[in-house]
Amino acid sequence: MSGLDHTHAPQSGIGQAATASAGTTVRWRIFGIVFVLVVINLIDRTALSIAMPTIAKEFNLEPAMQGLILSAFFWSYAALQIPGGWLIDRFGPRALITGATIGWGIFQSIAGLCTGGVTLLLSRIGLGAAEAPLFPAGAKLNSIWLSPKERGRGAVLMDSGAPLGAAFGGVIIAWLILAFGSWRTAFVVAGVATILLGYLAWGYLRDNPAEHPGVDARELALIEASAANATSAEAAAPKQISPRSLSAILLGRMSWAMINFGLLTWGPSYLAQARGFDLKQMGGATFVIFLSGMFGSLLSGFLVDKLQEKGLRRSVTYKIALGFSGLGVMASFLALPEVADPVMAVALLSVTLFLLYFGSLYWSLPAILAPREKVGIIGGAMNFAGSASGIAIPIITGLILQATGTYLMVLYFFAACAALYVIGSMLIDFQDAEAR
Repeated sequence: MSGLDHTHAPQSGIGQAATASAGTTVRWRIFGIVFVLVVINLIDRTALSIAMPTIAKEFNLEPAMQGLILSAFFWSYAALQIPGGWLIDRFGPRALITGATIGWGIFQSIAGLCTGGVTLLLSRIGLGAAEAPLFPAGAKLNSIWLSPKERGRGAVLMDSGAPLGAAFGGVIIAWLILAFGSWRTAFVVAGVATILLGYLAWGYLRDNPAEHPGVDARELALIEASAANATSAEAAAPKQISPRSLSAILLGRMSWAMINFGLLTWGPSYLAQARGFDLKQMGGATFVIFLSGMFGSLLSGFLVDKLQEKGLRRSVTYKIALGFSGLGVMASFLALPEVADPVMAVALLSVTLFLLYFGSLYWSLPAILAPREKVGIIGGAMNFAGSASGIAIPIITGLILQATGTYLMVLYFFAACAALYVIGSMLIDFQDAEAR
């Protein structure tokens, strides 16, 4: 139909853009679906953080126990990252994403039936197990559907759903609790909606672009040309992620996740206890703060892809973006204790999340640095490092609060994590990927 020969070498960036604009854009709709799933994922994941002040009173939970329950999600989530990555490489992202979505919807609904701290903890373990494959599967789709010059955008289109989900999670869960007068009903409603989205994922996602009914010849030629180019480059110089880069990615992601999950799990309680917000104010503030993170995520991906199109090296664009992100976050946490006005504190936290979510670029690194057949497992290893932080940080925060009675040392701890995030990001070696 299009007269294009799928065996032709890939075109230049300008030629690729022209070809893509003349064809379908299913690859971006694929990431639109993943974006929606990530939004719902974070709404479900953060629901407990929003409801925790209410649940803690009902179940009479001490801060340390609250931290343990908030941490429990990450026990199974972390444990299944690398096995989940292997399953994604073995069976494809479509089946894993569908099963994960239906599974975490079921466990979200079960949480609404819990009667105490122990049963709530167990439901969180189930939720973590079900959610484990989503992000590594998104990284796998990035390697299958997108060219190297599109992968920054693909990564942030996926990961920007996380802060948006956290933003809407604060508003939606707070509204549902107030509307139904029950956190339990709010959890069940959120869970049922998630289960329905699992069927959407199965209906639209595909592991092979050639098997998608919506892809036309032009778009398929673009995707296949990119894959052929990557295969040729790898045959000439086998693509392997270096131990230094893998270690740096794990350090950077772990440090970044300490901050991210710290804010997701304890941020609402910080607003309620340290800043005096009620449930409605807390939901509104959480929305503004995490919505800012979504804009930071999107800006970072489009910015690095645009700069690379203009000829700037990938290593330069990524390190400038990630270094600026980490240093800005560190400065924000050091300044936050000096801000007395609650509105200004929310504004500063919004800037913090805007900069922090430049870290969404990490989700393009498995596709950029690892062989395609290992993208799932490398993504799983990276997310394992972040998930291990998710296990530790709610407990660490709870213990710091119990020991000091204030959030001051918590904020300083987050500033130290930001410094480690910068160090890890600067040590990533892009040399082998520059030619691709």
